[in-house]
Amino acid sequence: MNRFNWHNPYPTPRLPVFARNVVSTSHPLAAQAGLRALWQGGNAVDAAIAAAAVLTVVEPVSCGLGGDAFALVWDGATLHGLNASGVAPAAWSVDYFKRRHGEAGGLAIQPRRGWDTATVPGVVAGWEALHARFGSLPFGDLMASAIDIAERGYAVANIVAAKWAAAVPELKDQPGFAAAFMPHGRAPLVSELVRLPGHATTLRLLAAQGPRAFYEGEPAARIAAFAREGGGAMTEADLGDYRPMWVEPIGKDYRGYTVHEIPPNSQGIAALIALGILERFNLRDLPRDGIDSQHLQIEAMKLAFADVYRYVADPRAMEVTPEQMLDDAYLASRAALIDPKRATQFAFGMPRAGGTIYLSAADERGMMVSFIQSNYMGFGSGVVVPDTGIALQNRGCGFSMDPRSPNVVEGGKRPFHTIIPAFVTERVDGRRMPVMSFGVMGGDMQPQGHLQSIVRMLDYGQQPQAACDAPRWKVNRDFTLDIESTFDRGVARALEARGHKIKAIDDPYMDFGSGQYIWKLSHDEPERGYVAASDTRRDGLAAGF
Repeated sequence: MNRFNWHNPYPTPRLPVFARNVVSTSHPLAAQAGLRALWQGGNAVDAAIAAAAVLTVVEPVSCGLGGDAFALVWDGATLHGLNASGVAPAAWSVDYFKRRHGEAGGLAIQPRRGWDTATVPGVVAGWEALHARFGSLPFGDLMASAIDIAERGYAVANIVAAKWAAAVPELKDQPGFAAAFMPHGRAPLVSELVRLPGHATTLRLLAAQGPRAFYEGEPAARIAAFAREGGGAMTEADLGDYRPMWVEPIGKDYRGYTVHEIPPNSQGIAALIALGILERFNLRDLPRDGIDSQHLQIEAMKLAFADVYRYVADPRAMEVTPEQMLDDAYLASRAALIDPKRATQFAFGMPRAGGTIYLSAADERGMMVSFIQSNYMGFGSGVVVPDTGIALQNRGCGFSMDPRSPNVVEGGKRPFHTIIPAFVTERVDGRRMPVMSFGVMGGDMQPQGHLQSIVRMLDYGQQPQAACDAPRWKVNRDFTLDIESTFDRGVARALEARGHKIKAIDDPYMDFGSGQYIWKLSHDEPERGYVAASDTRRDGLAAGF
């Protein structure tokens, strides 16, 4: 196991948390709900579901009952992957969007908000699948904390309040949004009490009837009726036909460990591509926060995104496989394109053909869960089904309107997805053993956060909270660069001198992400438990016992 330097060189109000049972989330009430499930005799999956349910209440700007989810679960012996991302309504096609929204530059226009951005919600089906396979407590018990908080109310936390207010100007006129999320005609202020009775009603129904009721019962009927009323395409058949998928995680070896991600349609492969490229460079000989190390990481990330944006889609439509994209010889050829002293504008290669929350939970029996759920952009589509608390995501924005793209919109198809849970294992005496459950929420920042965190921990031996607190950079879709305000000014100037184009941040929601990390301290002494970290960029908490 890795021996960390426990010193943290970055200003932070948080220390790593050591415990045998631990939950790390972006909101303290959610972390406490997870611990409550563990105290009641539940396992890490129970804790993750309980925490996830609370997060839909206390952090609705990031996730909701109408969102999507992915998970990686170490059950004590094997790593399992769950894809609970939703599919496009059956009626969607390029022609559908042309008829509804017109054309520009020969392509159908794709809206950012509203009914025509909402794919079928996957998150509740994700909870159902996780609980059916691994859960130990009754599903209704796992909804109890969320129901209580939604009914009794909660005081809005600092960062949630800021992101809530940032979303209101764009979403205030979307169907159902103001009634659900603008008490007093505005976003709630910091510490203001918010109650979500409609949300509680839906959670109570799921607790009593089971999560499948969301897709085949009253919630499904209300979603479909509201869609008809608002001109949306989602039907009861779209909802009733939906099922999440158990998938085989993909992985890449790095510095003696293996980093695992969910396969496409998720963008997790971007982190693996970048790590596979960096494996060819000896970062440990370069200063941790210096220009040379940062430049190489940025260039590797740009190379990864060039391929990911070209090839990743619903796997049924991809031209190449993840295995081809992660081929060692191919990644070596991509690494050779990096100029160690100059930024490059990379094109995609040619492999040989053949608003989000993240949480982590681990228990003393060895189960570890890496879980992420999201509405995508803050509050998602902005559409909220009246009196239900069901805020629908806008993952339809992940589709392409270009008929030549493998990611072109099509009914029943999953779009390109940004949310990605991650996991690290290592080989010990021929056996694969768990090391870390982790993730970094925040749109395109997610694989970049994975990359930067892994490099800091595995190349430089930084402990999880330090790796979490370190200043970050973000490669944008136009391959310009954002840097965090705490980033070293001298290194930033050196990056510009090497040709990196740094621009001002204009995204109040995604910014530089938010990570949660749980690292297993020892395979030989499992009673030592875990060390956990929670990102200071959110209102989060790592807690355990």
